[in-house]
Amino acid sequence: MSKTPTLNEQIAETVAAFMSQLPPDTAAVVSGSFEKLAASNVGENAMLVGDRAPDFTLPNATGAPVSLYDVLKHGPVVLNFYRGGWCPFCSLELHALQSILPDMRALGANLIGVSPETPDNSLSTVEKQQLEFEVLSDQGNQVARDYGLLFAVYEEMRPLYLEWGFDIPAVNGDDSWEIPIPATYVIDANGIIRASYVNKDYTKRMEPDDILAALREM
Repeated sequence: MSKTPTLNEQIAETVAAFMSQLPPDTAAVVSGSFEKLAASNVGENAMLVGDRAPDFTLPNATGAPVSLYDVLKHGPVVLNFYRGGWCPFCSLELHALQSILPDMRALGANLIGVSPETPDNSLSTVEKQQLEFEVLSDQGNQVARDYGLLFAVYEEMRPLYLEWGFDIPAVNGDDSWEIPIPATYVIDANGIIRASYVNKDYTKRMEPDDILAALREM
């Protein structure tokens, strides 16, 4: 029986298929942006294991306010920052997170997703992905900024994003082109980060098995 590919294997396949159909000049721009990001200091000030997670209150997909520390009163939280529902890699990650949601809950944990999309666009993501966890709107990216995750899409990539249908200003409701670098934090009931995965390479994500392992160790 064939082994089910891991989340990162699925993403790698998606990246390879996407890059293979790009014209050479476009592929060169994309590759150059990856190299620029790899050489940058993006994410160097991100929250780390042992840090106290900054509290926040953000609207969920229906506009109701959700506070991190209110949710922590009920047990650990897996906090996932993703770029947006438009991002194919984030879609794979959200699907993977949804698939382990029963396991997380069995371990007493809650899952919260955060993106800079407007509540309406977050609701579209929830409905499209059939997500059963809170998806919050960090419009203006203040929480992403507090967690050290802020990134602005490079100017040379912006026309390509629009060409591909990734209209960041439209889904985020501002013209900044700012999005978080993907990150996953496992936070204990006292607000302390017990495990984290932060990678400025947005094609890499924390594996669901690693999230569950971190929860079991708490």
